[in-house]
Amino acid sequence: MVFNTLFPVFAMILMGRLLKLTGFTGQEFFKNADRLVYYIFFPCMLFWKIGGASADALPDPSLPFAALCAVMLVFSITTLFIAFTGVPDFQAGTFSQSCYRFNTYIGLAIVLNAQGEAGVVTFGILAGFLIPVINVLSISILIWFSGRNYSSRARFARLLKALLSNPLIVACISGIIFSRLGLFFPPAIDNFFRMISMVTLPLALLSIGSTFSFAAVRGNIALSVVSALFKMGMLPLAGLLFMIHFGVTGESFKTGLIFFCLPTSTAIYVLSSQMNSDTELAAASIVFSTMMSIFSLSMVLSIM
Repeated sequence: MVFNTLFPVFAMILMGRLLKLTGFTGQEFFKNADRLVYYIFFPCMLFWKIGGASADALPDPSLPFAALCAVMLVFSITTLFIAFTGVPDFQAGTFSQSCYRFNTYIGLAIVLNAQGEAGVVTFGILAGFLIPVINVLSISILIWFSGRNYSSRARFARLLKALLSNPLIVACISGIIFSRLGLFFPPAIDNFFRMISMVTLPLALLSIGSTFSFAAVRGNIALSVVSALFKMGMLPLAGLLFMIHFGVTGESFKTGLIFFCLPTSTAIYVLSSQMNSDTELAAASIVFSTMMSIFSLSMVLSIM
């Protein structure tokens, strides 16, 4: 089961890397693919999966709260690590978010292979709950260490814009409301969303592979390894303890195990470049956490 679940996901990522290296597919294609997935395909897929679930099938809120506690704990510890170990301001924001941001696309692909439709709904709601919190944490640290003198109003405006403009948040909330109202998709609309979902994850995984940069690893080994240890070591352990504490069981527990072992999001590269932080460290952290996730996810899927 482990091989059958992980191989398709990481094979698609590797294919994206090979397409980029050989020049078979240009950078412009991946840039447009990212936009399509982020703003249209993936939000449509989440809205369809969550909105199509019955209100009774929506997961217990104990998993999101357990995940929130785990993320806040890791955020607090990594902030202290930055303060007491002298992580340079230019790298602090990138380092912080690489320790707790998660790759939604890889997560959904693995959950779909391992758990089917029920797992997708649980994961989608979990992601929709955590994305606003993680955006606030990431942007707060990036602003604090950016070296720029942002006013309180400017900081609040950046945070509010990041939340309101995030299509994944909008899709999850809309899907929950749609489900709670007892609405349903007519067959034609249902088939339309089904076709979108077929291309969403393959396209997303190819784009992830195209962003991999091994050139940046050499100069950022130490800090990127530390961030990967926080993301792939401390966060899964904290998540497991909080899930036990909150009484998370069944399919939600399995989804949580997968979630906590996901690599860091490729979005840290984009956010770091936008807010005056270290993009090379971001690239190195993505590479290390993705490689480590193969082992952590294999272990979790073996247990499941």
